[in-house]
Amino acid sequence: MRMLIALLVVVYLVGVGVVLAPTVKAKWNTGSTSQFVTSIASEIPTALAWPATIYRKTTERG
Repeated sequence: MRMLIALLVVVYLVGVGVVLAPTVKAKWNTGSTSQFVTSIASEIPTALAWPATIYRKTTERG
């Protein structure tokens, strides 16, 4: 059971990283640190809700 929970947590955190990756890539070398942190902070709610976004996208197709 612990292994299953650990696997789910790892998959969730990888998904958060995948959602944040385009923002990090776009803002990494441009602007100041405060602009970088602000852009990441604005994307955090979307990144944390990635399972719901995927669920909605799959159910709307059918």
